[in-house]
Amino acid sequence: MTLIKSISGIRGTIGGRTGDTLNPLDIVKFTTAYAQFIGGKKIVVGRDGRISGLMVRNVVVGTLMGMGYDVIDIGYATTPTTELAVRMAGADGGIIITASHNPRQWNALKLLNSEGEFLTAADGAEVLRMAEAEDFNYAEVDKLGSLTIDDSFNQRHIDSVLALKLVDREAIKTRKFRVCVDTINSVGGIILPELFKALGVDYEILNGECTGDFAHNPEPLEKNLQGIMDKMKQGGFDLGIVVDPDVDRLAFICEDGKMFGEEYTLVSVADYVLSHTVGNTVSNLSSTRALRDVTEKHGGKYTAAAVGEVNVTTKMKEVGAVIGGEGNGGVIYPESHYGRDALVGIALFLSSLAQKGCKVSELRATFPEYQIAKNRIDLTPETDVDAILVKVKEMFAKDATAQVNDIDGVKIDFPDRWVHLRKSNTEPIIRVYSEAKTMEQADELGKQLMQVVYDMQ
Repeated sequence: MTLIKSISGIRGTIGGRTGDTLNPLDIVKFTTAYAQFIGGKKIVVGRDGRISGLMVRNVVVGTLMGMGYDVIDIGYATTPTTELAVRMAGADGGIIITASHNPRQWNALKLLNSEGEFLTAADGAEVLRMAEAEDFNYAEVDKLGSLTIDDSFNQRHIDSVLALKLVDREAIKTRKFRVCVDTINSVGGIILPELFKALGVDYEILNGECTGDFAHNPEPLEKNLQGIMDKMKQGGFDLGIVVDPDVDRLAFICEDGKMFGEEYTLVSVADYVLSHTVGNTVSNLSSTRALRDVTEKHGGKYTAAAVGEVNVTTKMKEVGAVIGGEGNGGVIYPESHYGRDALVGIALFLSSLAQKGCKVSELRATFPEYQIAKNRIDLTPETDVDAILVKVKEMFAKDATAQVNDIDGVKIDFPDRWVHLRKSNTEPIIRVYSEAKTMEQADELGKQLMQVVYDMQ
């Protein structure tokens, strides 16, 4: 069983001993620290469809009320819906109860500021410090907070997407798309049908019941998506769409059942946005070079950020990026808000496809071709990750063909390929991502570095 405390929140498996798992006592402690840090009076709470969601929600809401906060419970909601709800409700912060792409036994608390954005690294570290100190001060009986149930924010989220200037509703409606969508038995099954109806898109939903009993591994990677890929191969659909349990990651499948490529979700949406809006882009260090190529084609400048949504959005603000995100299918469009949003990504992608009048596979063929291999090394309590990364950096420091970047783990850039090693923020693993012109070359590079790590242990 696992409990991970980081600057981005608290995440763990449900059930087991305190201090080792995500359990009511740790939830109370962490929620209290956040509430004491954030200040103010009003906090939004939303949750994905996980089996443990109601239990965690009850503990979180009760704790916030015990701290004197008025809680707006928006119920089943995507991560971007909750982010927007904080701003729309004029709240002082928000808590999203979701473990994103993690399996069903996991849950987590994601913490938002008054802008509906994730806490900065410094703020997250302070919440962690306060949680460990346990110097808490709860409200007296006459100052306890209230609870309001408000289920209006799904529609308000959809309305905000429809209002975006680059969402071409008329072109989408005229194209008469038929899409197949896998919503992995979570909140996507609630909100996406409403989005499609509003856009005039015909749809079929797979795994649409919001039970939290995921039909397959919920990370939207090709190895987990055989069901919808087989469905697409049968014909009758223009596009396949896959989201993760909290609907901030987005993957597409071509009309012939082949993956569009998770990395190319952001690339394709950015290409559409940049064709209408001159500007810069940002993605994280583990994302494809194709975004750089597309950005430069449109006359913009590409910048890489450390992995993590808050790092990407911080860099986007610094460089004035008009579009950005992460190669895991996360699209961040500031015209809407500074958060990964699959609804925004879907609407912009359909707009691009409708305007171009092409098939999904034809659109994919227009982008630079790269392949990313995504490997992992499971960690043991004895693994000294920092020492390993230092040794890897030293190995390549004198290689004239390599550029070494250590702002987030170690990334080694060669002229025609790259490999990035970093400790995950969400799982007890080292992620090893590598990119080259072919999957064989990318995988070979990644496994070479993995062997180096194994030899060090």
